Amino acid sequence: MITISSKARKMLKKQGLGGDAFVRILVKTGGCAGMTYEAEIAEVMWPGEDIAFQDNEVTIISDHESMAFLNGLKIDYSDDLISAGYRFRNDTNESSCGCGASFALAGFPTLDQGGTSCDC
Repeated sequence: MITISSKARKMLKKQGLGGDAFVRILVKTGGCAGMTYEAEIAEVMWPGEDIAFQDNEVTIISDHESMAFLNGLKIDYSDDLISAGYRFRNDTNESSCGCGASFALAGFPTLDQGGTSCDC
């Protein structure tokens, strides 16, 4: 289950979500804690992707490898002055880095794909 706050929904619509557009969320290796969420608004699904979440306003797609890491994901948006942006929180995280940009989950395999690093 994925939860999206009303503030995040509003901002996603403002940034182009709707019609044929959906949110792509992928989990990549990297960051201080081991894994990071990457998200974008897109209109074309890639091979190996499926719908991870859908309601009457938002569709989220992801690749098969990332799907297991999306259960319990909560998406919010913060408009605070210093670090405005989307917040991805998952209560199944075993740990996260100090800046909150990466996470680790207990009992999950590592990702096979490459990743990015955290600028902590």
